[in-house]
Amino acid sequence: MHILQTVSVVQIVTDSLKQERMDVYENQKRRLERETAQLLFEKKKAERAGSKQADAAARFQIEIDQRHEKISVIEFQINQLNQLPIGTELKERDIQSIVEVKEGDRFDKKNGGTIVVKDGVIIEIRD
Repeated sequence: MHILQTVSVVQIVTDSLKQERMDVYENQKRRLERETAQLLFEKKKAERAGSKQADAAARFQIEIDQRHEKISVIEFQINQLNQLPIGTELKERDIQSIVEVKEGDRFDKKNGGTIVVKDGVIIEIRD
């Protein structure tokens, strides 16, 4: 019989991984800053339109505040990434694996294990 089992995937921090993640964070931050600038423009336009657009301006402000929160989270992630030492293991995600079980197997000993990845290459599989 086959069952699904959760397996952890961990990345080993390298200079290239840090640079790759830094690029992703910087791109996300720039995109959010552009969205914020556009929302500010739309908010000011709505405010100039008069009282009938006041609730639209309030909705724009909510969206602007949400973007600012996301930017703060990204800045925190960038700061944490800069502090990570090379060689540290980062949990990337959990995936499902198919495992064969048969009568007599110790079910409590069947755990998912871990796949260790370095620069996109699997370097170790731990049970």
